[in-house]
Amino acid sequence: MTDKTLFITGASSGIGAETARAAVAKGWRVALMARSADKLKTLVQELGADSALAITGDVTKYDDLTAAVSATKDKFGQIDAVFANAGMGLDTPGVAEGDPDEWQAMMDLNVMGVLWTVKASYEALKDTKGHLILTGSVAGQIHLPGSVYGASKWFVHGFGGNMSEEMRGWGGRCTVIAPGMVDTPFFEQPKPDKLKPEDVAQTVIFALEQPKRADVRNLTIMPTG
Repeated sequence: MTDKTLFITGASSGIGAETARAAVAKGWRVALMARSADKLKTLVQELGADSALAITGDVTKYDDLTAAVSATKDKFGQIDAVFANAGMGLDTPGVAEGDPDEWQAMMDLNVMGVLWTVKASYEALKDTKGHLILTGSVAGQIHLPGSVYGASKWFVHGFGGNMSEEMRGWGGRCTVIAPGMVDTPFFEQPKPDKLKPEDVAQTVIFALEQPKRADVRNLTIMPTG
């Protein structure tokens, strides 16, 4: 068991919520940030108020993130790991039919939301020589025809590598988790033969549990279906 604290964005459902459950089962305390106050409240009731903190906020707003980091430190004393998980896809993935307003919303979340999360939590992680985990995607490792979403995840993978190099200078680590297709609310239609959120959550826990001498920078998880 551990007294360590994990801060999770996009925590109210899917991968974020399952990671919270898996982390608490391993003895972590979790700070859960998302826009859905009702879902967060239900999750905290499930996990227990001593182990979990609900923080309603928008990761595209830097002030919300700085307030969330402060609230986490006020309750738990420190932040040992950050899981920048919040993200979105597109209804129309290609360029020709794509909606520029939808692109802007996605980039605000998938790119700037990651940057704001890391910026807001940087000093807290440095204080604990902590671990940063980013939700990437297999779409950020391969080329897909005209995929604007894939391009946003290429950013995450590139930024994650850069953060690994920076954080090693002060004893921290950064891991990018790259799932294939996952059966989550991310998709309108169920994907029963694909990965489950709990599969990705266990990959996050695997990264967090590696010994300090091991810097696991990228983990790819694909469905067998």
